[in-house]
Amino acid sequence: MSAARRSIAFRLITAVLAVELLSSLLVGFLSLGYERHIHFEAFEVMLRGRADTVLGAVEDAEDPSDNVILNRADLHLPKDDVYEAYDDRGRLLGRSQNWQGTDGPPAEKHKMLHLVINGRHYALVVRHGVRTTDPNEHGGGKIHRITVLYGGSTERVWHAINGAVEFYALGSVLLLLVTGPLIAWLLHRGLLPLRQLAALAAHVSVDSWQFSPPASARATPELAPLTHAVESVLQRLERSFTQQRVFVSDAAHELKTAVAVVKSSLQLLGLRPRSPSEYQAGIERTLADTQRLEELVAKMLTLARVENSAAGGAAPVETDLAECLKRAVEELGTVAELRRVKTKVDAPAGECRVGLTEEDCSLLLSNLLLNALQHSPLESNVNLRLAVKPEEKPVAELIVEDHGDGIDASALPHIFDRFYRGDPSRTRSTGGAGLGLAICKAIVERAGGTIAITSRLGEGATVTVIFPLMAPTVIEEQSP
Repeated sequence: MSAARRSIAFRLITAVLAVELLSSLLVGFLSLGYERHIHFEAFEVMLRGRADTVLGAVEDAEDPSDNVILNRADLHLPKDDVYEAYDDRGRLLGRSQNWQGTDGPPAEKHKMLHLVINGRHYALVVRHGVRTTDPNEHGGGKIHRITVLYGGSTERVWHAINGAVEFYALGSVLLLLVTGPLIAWLLHRGLLPLRQLAALAAHVSVDSWQFSPPASARATPELAPLTHAVESVLQRLERSFTQQRVFVSDAAHELKTAVAVVKSSLQLLGLRPRSPSEYQAGIERTLADTQRLEELVAKMLTLARVENSAAGGAAPVETDLAECLKRAVEELGTVAELRRVKTKVDAPAGECRVGLTEEDCSLLLSNLLLNALQHSPLESNVNLRLAVKPEEKPVAELIVEDHGDGIDASALPHIFDRFYRGDPSRTRSTGGAGLGLAICKAIVERAGGTIAITSRLGEGATVTVIFPLMAPTVIEEQSP
C-alpha cells in the first residue's frame, strides 16, 4: 500500500466521499419512491377524471326498452387511451377502437388494474355511476348503473419519474465533484498544525532538544494531548541523556582520581630505595586506595543494575519492610557502637509488605542508616519510624532522622545527584563516593515510591520515604 493510501488525509477524504456516495444512492432510491408515488397518484386522478368524462357521455337510447348508449361523438380523449363502458346487465355500451376490451366489468371496484395492451403497459381505473332514463315518467324513470374502465399508457409517467431521478443523480454527481476537492483542501488546511508539529519534532536530536510546538497545535483539542505527550517525552529524554552525560563525566573523573592516587602511591615507592617497613606501609596505603576504587566500581554497578531493572519493568518481589528494617539496624549495630550513636526504632509488629526485592530493601535501608550514622555527632540519636497511613491507597512511611550538622539549603536540590557531595572534605573519612543517595532514589522510584530530605544547618536531617503497600497490612501494637 502506498504512503498516500496510508495517510490520514487520504483515509478521511475516502471515508467522506464514500459517505456522500452512499447518501447520494439513498437519496436516489428515496427520490425514486417519492416521484413514483406522486406521479402515479396524479396519473390515477387524471384517469378518474377522464373516466368521469366517458361516464358523462352515456345517454338515453330513445328506444322502447329505455336502454342507454355511449355517445362517442362528444368524446375528445387521447388516441392512446383505452376505455369501455357497461350497464348493470353487463351489456357493452362502447369501447375505444384501439382495444379489444375485457371479458366484462371487473369484480374489484376500487383497485387500479395493470394490463399489457398492444405491447404497451397500461394502468386502468374503474368508475361506477348512475344514469336515469325518462325521469319525467311515473315513478321517476328507470335507473341504470354504469361501469367504466379507463386506462392510459404508463410510459409517459415513467419518463417523468426517470427524468426526476436523473436530475437528482446528476445533482449528486456534481456535488461529489465539487465537494471532493473542497474536502481535500479543507483537510489539508485542517491538518496543517499536525504537519507543523511533526516538522518541529523532526528537528529534535541528541545535540538539540529545542522543541517549541506551534500555538495552533496547543489550541487544537485533538492535538493538545499529543503536544503535551511529545513535550513530556522529550523533556524526560533530555533529562535522561543529560544524566547519562553527567554520570559518564563524573564516573570518569572519579575513576581517574582513584587511579591517579594508586599510581602516585606506587610511583612514590619507586623514587628511591626504601626499608621493608616503608614498602609495607606503601603497599597497605595502595591496597586501601584500591579498595576504595573497588567500592566505587561496585556502587556504580549497583546503580546501573537498579536503574536497568526499573527500566525493564519487571514485577518486583514483595518484601516485609518492617522485618528488613530490624535486620539493617542489627547489621549496623557495631558501627553505631563505634560512633557511640543510639539507634531508636519505632515500627509496627505486623507485616508491612512493599514492592522491593529483599536485596534492594536491605541496600536501601543500610545506605540510609549508614549515612545517618556517619553524619551524627557522638552521643546523639538516630530515630527510625515506620508507620502505615490508611489513606485511599494505604502507604508505608519510613522516616530516618539524625541530629548532625545538617545540609545547606543550596545543596538540598542536588542531594540525590550522582557523585554529589555536600561536604567534599568528609569524603576520605566517610568513604563516600556520592552514589549512596542516588542508589536509594533509584530503588524507591522503582517500587513506585517517593523519597525526600529536609534539613537545616545545625539541626540534622530527616529522610522521608513513602511506599505503596502491596498487600493489606496487619498492624499490631507498636514496640520501641
